Amino acid sequence: MANSADPVLFDNLAGIGRITLNRPQVHNALSLEMIRLMHQQLLDWRADPAVHAILLTGAGDKAFCAGGDVRAIHDAQRSQAPFHAAFFSEEYQLDHLLWRYPKPVIALMDGITMGGGMGLAQAADIRIATDKTRMAMPETGIGLIPDVGGGFFLSRMPLEQALYLGLTGSVVHTADARYCGLADMYVPSDALPELSLRLQDRNWNKDPGTPPLRRLKQLLWPLAGEVEAPPMAGCAPQLLAHFGQPDVPAILQSLERAGGPEDGWARATLKQLEHRSPLSLALVHRQLCLARRLDLADCFRLEYNLVMAAVERGDFMEGVRALLVDKDKQPRWRYARADQIDDAEIDSYFPDNLHDADHALSRLGES
Repeated sequence: MANSADPVLFDNLAGIGRITLNRPQVHNALSLEMIRLMHQQLLDWRADPAVHAILLTGAGDKAFCAGGDVRAIHDAQRSQAPFHAAFFSEEYQLDHLLWRYPKPVIALMDGITMGGGMGLAQAADIRIATDKTRMAMPETGIGLIPDVGGGFFLSRMPLEQALYLGLTGSVVHTADARYCGLADMYVPSDALPELSLRLQDRNWNKDPGTPPLRRLKQLLWPLAGEVEAPPMAGCAPQLLAHFGQPDVPAILQSLERAGGPEDGWARATLKQLEHRSPLSLALVHRQLCLARRLDLADCFRLEYNLVMAAVERGDFMEGVRALLVDKDKQPRWRYARADQIDDAEIDSYFPDNLHDADHALSRLGES
């Protein structure tokens, strides 16, 4: 194990390369240094025959990873330092490496798993949720879009579910994570010590003909617990009725019409959306509808372009200011309402050809 003060810890757990995000004081939020350290270690382990699988975990008892260090991006952009392009391009390259990693990846989503944490965890082959899992893509609240693969993994679920999670940024617990396909198994918190023991006792010299991923599933699945009824399943008709509308203004109007005294869900959902950036809502609606027709690399390219535009001319700077810098929670969004945004404005955020941009993501998938 490396120095315990390092922002990421690496060790070999009986043939499993363990990556521990080690900034518990900030819920293991990702810095550029952490991204670079993980990327290099994964490249090293990819060629190491002594490493058969990867385990992603977080230090402390609160979070796997609460996201990227958006405050650092805000501060750098405010000082006109070209930091955000490096941060996001390298984060996307790390996540793409995980999605295409030749060895099995396990993500232990024990605690807060949001934003950049979701980008890491959703790339894993075995995504483990626990009693403490709190999962979300909350980017519209800071004037951003579901990034680091959010457009890809959200758009693979039914569209009304994807739009609900992507537009509202709602937090889901383990039952809904399983229901939406964002977790593969639930392990009760009191079974986590046994999970760790099973991984450490793994003898990779036995049954060498069985693929590593199958062996890991055989090892871990007996620990899986039963989840409660998912709340999202209970509101499936409302999701379809409201988030099946053709655009954001229509979604809002549908919720307004339904939001009487008898429909607390519609009222609460409308209130969530009213606190999000209207520009981000419009961008996310277009993003998630379009992403359903794109492969992983093109989803990443699309998101990168949207993120760059959101930082440079969208609502990101104002959203981070209001939530994390001044903390007044009174963002002055570029548009007061979604119905004020015309199609030409949204079109300007979407490139005609995702492969034309001159940045590192244009080469994703070539190696």
